[in-house]
Amino acid sequence: MKLPDELLYTETHEWVRIEGDRATTGITDFAQNQLTDIVYVDIPEIGKKLKKGESLGVVESVKSVSDLYSPLSGKIVEVNENLKDRPQLINEDPYGKGWIVKIELENREELKRLLSAHAYKGTLMEEG
Repeated sequence: MKLPDELLYTETHEWVRIEGDRATTGITDFAQNQLTDIVYVDIPEIGKKLKKGESLGVVESVKSVSDLYSPLSGKIVEVNENLKDRPQLINEDPYGKGWIVKIELENREELKRLLSAHAYKGTLMEEG
């Protein structure tokens, strides 16, 4: 399982890459592995405002349907249009080509509540 140290994570299995005042987010390698073959991704439109923890969309796999949660509060400024035709990009490259949305940060203080790779790995061990 891949778990890049430079990213931040949520207990609901989303990852975050901070670039200036924007956060790119997607689901972790662990999450995509649990879902198995992803067949559809429902993501919000650009401009939608989200609060931390609010549902930002749905990932559907051959096995189940799972909500995606916003790891931070802010406005959607970009969506990964490639996922419409190729949702399997999340399975193939969850931290790269499989990113889901980019959020313009509203409150940088929320970053302090995200998990390091080490802390996230600890939550996975607890889930067990």
